[in-house]
Amino acid sequence: MLKKLLKPIYFYFREKKELFLFKYLLKNKINNKTPLKLVIGSSSIYQEGWLPTEAHFLNLLEKNDWLKYFEENTITNIVAEHVWEHLTKENGLIAMKTCFTFLKNDGGKLRIAVPDGFHPDKNYIDTVKPNGSGAGAHDHQLLYNYKLMSEMLVSVGFRVDLIEYFDENGIFHQNNWSGEDGHIRRSLKHDERNKNGKPNYTSLIIDAVKIAPNPKGNNTSI
Repeated sequence: MLKKLLKPIYFYFREKKELFLFKYLLKNKINNKTPLKLVIGSSSIYQEGWLPTEAHFLNLLEKNDWLKYFEENTITNIVAEHVWEHLTKENGLIAMKTCFTFLKNDGGKLRIAVPDGFHPDKNYIDTVKPNGSGAGAHDHQLLYNYKLMSEMLVSVGFRVDLIEYFDENGIFHQNNWSGEDGHIRRSLKHDERNKNGKPNYTSLIIDAVKIAPNPKGNNTSI
């Protein structure tokens, strides 16, 4: 009974602490004129030089939340690891548009990592699919593959660079990438489940770059 009563108090003070930290770090970045780099849904896990954010004060679906802290076209990097699968397709598009609006013109980068719907391991799919058996999967709304995610990002205006992904034939692809643009823990080189060098547990990782419109209408790079 006591634990149940104390739980709301714990979350209240935790949220206060998260917001205080964000504001403190943001003020330092503005004063020092250093690039604005955001971690979406950080759960207090973030790299040095990055701003940890949470939905209770910076909701991807609420543009006004962002306008409290940022001007449009001012953010250098945004990274979101295993966030988008918790959004419906419609809300996922809204979230992409929010990021597009606030990222810097001609080079601002959104790095997204989500469970990979083309992963050939059935056990993996059973774990990460909506209402799957894995942690948090009860709240998963959509299982992405590189095609679906790319189409959505391009429709918003991004150029898409595929980083890690399985294709339709279950073949794994990896392109060089740096943690300077956003660390992804659930990736081939950073997840301990892949220590044998095989992609046992990976994510679909995509970089979405805000650039001038491509006159040929093709903003996907594989």
